[in-house]
Amino acid sequence: MSAKYHLSGVIIVAAIAITAVIAGGRLVNAQHTTQFDHSQHMSGNESAIPTMPGQEAFGTIQEIVRILEADPTTDWSRVNIAALREHLINMDEVTMQAAASERALDNGVEITITGQGRARDAIKRMVPSHVRELTAIGWQANTEDLANGVKLVVTTTDPRQVVKLKAFGFMGIMVQGAHHQPHHLMMAKGEFIH
Repeated sequence: MSAKYHLSGVIIVAAIAITAVIAGGRLVNAQHTTQFDHSQHMSGNESAIPTMPGQEAFGTIQEIVRILEADPTTDWSRVNIAALREHLINMDEVTMQAAASERALDNGVEITITGQGRARDAIKRMVPSHVRELTAIGWQANTEDLANGVKLVVTTTDPRQVVKLKAFGFMGIMVQGAHHQPHHLMMAKGEFIH
């Protein structure tokens, strides 16, 4: 066999091996490689299957549904996944669409959070209800209703916490507390409406 044919054979074998690795150890018919076959991705190596759902709210709902299904005490007549979805939309509006104007205070921070349409409505629902969580942490917090949003004032007598509040800003303050995940489960169970 000439060197030319030997080299061609090596290239062909290498191409087949690469195809096998890319296909998760299975050889794939070349004419079908441009089409996605859902049945193939479920039958291969499970460690090669992605774990991320592709969208955060989708993944949150998926996790809650799995928890509810695994709990034999779930009262399905009270489950309200639609309410959880609405809450997650509100969270997205407040996180991604709200405008936050921050003013440093000697003992904390004053934040004016505004938005239009659905973002405004989400701000008015979520920010005032978060005051309870901030108070539980040990800060003093209150809100004032505005036509297009809410003014949030968070203060403390601890100088170290004042520095922290200013560093956190609006979203850093909004994520404080450990209530979000249990709150989502309670909402899905129909135990809490936000």
